Amino acid sequence: MSSNSSYPSNDRKPQLASGALCVPPAPQSRERLAFSLVVPTRNESHNLAELIELLEPAIASEVGDSYEIIIVDDDSPDGTWRVAAEMATRDPHLVSVRRTEERGLATAVVRGWQMARGELLGVIDADLQHPPQVIARLLAAMREGADLAVGSREAEGGGTSDWSLLRLFISRSLRALGKVLLPGVLGRVSDPMTGFFIVRRTAIENVMLNPVGYKILVELLVRGRFDRISEVGYVFRSRQRGESKASIKVFVDYVQHLLRLRAAARQARRDLTAAR
Repeated sequence: MSSNSSYPSNDRKPQLASGALCVPPAPQSRERLAFSLVVPTRNESHNLAELIELLEPAIASEVGDSYEIIIVDDDSPDGTWRVAAEMATRDPHLVSVRRTEERGLATAVVRGWQMARGELLGVIDADLQHPPQVIARLLAAMREGADLAVGSREAEGGGTSDWSLLRLFISRSLRALGKVLLPGVLGRVSDPMTGFFIVRRTAIENVMLNPVGYKILVELLVRGRFDRISEVGYVFRSRQRGESKASIKVFVDYVQHLLRLRAAARQARRDLTAAR
């Protein structure tokens, strides 16, 4: 991962894929970048400028100019897609796309990765609750050989700023449930519900994904190919602007997704045993 790569010219018109949620291999070397970061958005127009201002120097400190930030907006009523498109006209590192037919954070991330040119693929929320500066530490972990670098609220140096006791209880209970249902998989990380991480493209390319809701990392941990996983502690910040997207439905989706993945893992083991 070189920090001296120059950003190649990009005359392509951004276009999201449709159909299967499967990340293809990286493009030919002339178009390839070191890092692609996807920012899924829904009503985040007031946060974008500050987010990009903080992200770009942090990313450049590790990969130089060889990166892109792909903003995938779900047709936000507040015009986030319009703000992103205008910012992209001034910044060659930004790619802005507007989805009008599909919805959901997890699918937005995969659609962004499908059009990405990076050898490393990342995701961060647009609400500034994930500290943008921490992206440099995640990239450093990847440079040191990780296949997956996870921003964790549970690792050393991590935490939550001002969550209520109820929210803390629900979050930790769901993490514990995940580790009970999928111990060999979710037990590899301390915070499987995080939405802040970087993955090596080769670990997930050509893998059929079926993410649900907001918790895409769980899907990757089950279906991806990871030899080495690193964790970077971070403090989850309070939202300063806009409305939280956490809801009971998010938690219900997560539990249902765990049960589907558990069933899929069991079937895969049975198929493997039968093939022997």
